[in-house]
Amino acid sequence: MTIRAVGFDLDYTLAVPTRDRATILRDAATAAGAPPLSREAYLDAHGRNLTRETRTPIFESLLAGRDTDADPAAVATAYREHIADALVPVPGAEAFLADLREEYAVGLLTNGPRVAQRDKLATLDWEDAFDVALVTGELPAGKPDAAAFEALLDALGTDPAETAYVGDDVDADVGGAADAGLVPIQVVFEGGPAPDARAAAHVEREVLVERLPSVLASL
Repeated sequence: MTIRAVGFDLDYTLAVPTRDRATILRDAATAAGAPPLSREAYLDAHGRNLTRETRTPIFESLLAGRDTDADPAAVATAYREHIADALVPVPGAEAFLADLREEYAVGLLTNGPRVAQRDKLATLDWEDAFDVALVTGELPAGKPDAAAFEALLDALGTDPAETAYVGDDVDADVGGAADAGLVPIQVVFEGGPAPDARAAAHVEREVLVERLPSVLASL
């Protein structure tokens, strides 16, 4: 079946931090007067809070039982601000998305609390870069739950088999899209997840803008 729509992940697919996230988390915690926080623990807590309004519940979990008076909401704000300072688009992404929209319906499905992910789109000036932009903080479930992908399909008005989904995470993006019947395309990069066999194609992030159109045409 011909591809009629393309959905994208955001973080590490279309936008990347100029500093590693562990450093950003450390600096944000310090700025908010919180003790050092583990990136691994953060990711675990984040995965349990994909449908939240803000990151505050994440930091409530991380600070629980710690000897600190730090306000979880203040840590969440500091982390959001530090990410905004470090977030940059993949080179050429804005024009690339505009060109894709001339041929396909183009959507975004990004995991995370509403305020955090909407702030990233505002930082990138991408509020209007997609035909539809869905944040799991506004949905009943996050990726890899099929309900998240079904929400994307409903918004795009396409069937799973005619919708490609482009992302880097092997579980949330590749596995989730495959299980929901979409056509997964994995973005790979140095230090990222290894290529996953469930993906219909793999594209290096550094050539995503140049290569993805031909990959889509070949599916």
